[in-house]
Amino acid sequence: MEDGPDAILYSAADGVATITLNRPNRLNAWTYAMGERYIQLLEQAGSDASVRVIVVTGAGRGFCAGAEMDEMRPDRLETDVTNAANRYSPVRSLSLPKPIIAAINGGCAGIGLVMALMCDLRFAAEGAKITASFSRRGLIAEHASAWLLARLVGPARALDFLLSSRVVTGREAYELGLANKVTKAETLLEETMAYARDLVANCSPRSMAVIKRQVYADLETDLSSALKNAFRLEERSYTWPDFPEGVASFVERRPPRFEALADGPDYA
Repeated sequence: MEDGPDAILYSAADGVATITLNRPNRLNAWTYAMGERYIQLLEQAGSDASVRVIVVTGAGRGFCAGAEMDEMRPDRLETDVTNAANRYSPVRSLSLPKPIIAAINGGCAGIGLVMALMCDLRFAAEGAKITASFSRRGLIAEHASAWLLARLVGPARALDFLLSSRVVTGREAYELGLANKVTKAETLLEETMAYARDLVANCSPRSMAVIKRQVYADLETDLSSALKNAFRLEERSYTWPDFPEGVASFVERRPPRFEALADGPDYA
């Protein structure tokens, strides 16, 4: 069984970190070791000041076909759900202060779907096959995937997708609102990287971090509270060096030179 440090590959260039699930002979089926490694690499990219955007994809024909069935045997299954979630859950993606884009190149099921949902954006190959699969394995919608999916596509569509565990293509995922963009398979990574590099070149890392936090926090608040928080953040943003630089770059018709994202509460 392919596993170990090469089961997930990591590279960083031009401000973009790429995390590639790398068990192509198993359609990148997820293992506990991969789960821990995935979280470590997310943290690594999150703390690297040279990285401004993260792309997650799969090697070969699949994105992630779900959990490795061998690890789902009763004698190997981790029954301490809370501990397992803390160690392996892709939900960590939501709190990382950098945009994360899933490039869904092929089969995406179960925990693979969760990984894609917990990314901020999803670009999908037209023919990629995407399914929850949970109800057909006697499971529930894991890792709060029901919470996020309902907010992405609405409760009725989320229920259809989760209850039936039916397979949708990348094209249908786009039409449902599950994917942000659909492309031909052969151009998926190229188009994903072009989008990522545009964010790197033209968008303030600090602004993107705050906007990401706003979007997820505002899912759980009322309009009045969201507006009050936006006014507070707007006042702070006028004091950041990014604001005069953004204005100057526009007036001078040149690319902006935004600072790297600082650690800690500076961007909050």
